[in-house]
Amino acid sequence: MKKNMGGADRIIRIIIAAIVGVLYWQGIIEGTLAYILLAVAGVFLITSFVSFCPLYTIVGLNTCRVKK
Repeated sequence: MKKNMGGADRIIRIIIAAIVGVLYWQGIIEGTLAYILLAVAGVFLITSFVSFCPLYTIVGLNTCRVKK
């Protein structure tokens, strides 16, 4: 897997995942919506830590800076 996510993308995904986690913990989101958002947040965290997004590959997007 070649990295295709830049630093800004990773930070934004981690922040979104943290917000969803806090909203669930506070009881603001519940039920099916909460489980769907938690699953998306989990995917965001995993892709942030490995710096690879399969969807970016399908779309042909690469936000990672190339070192020369």
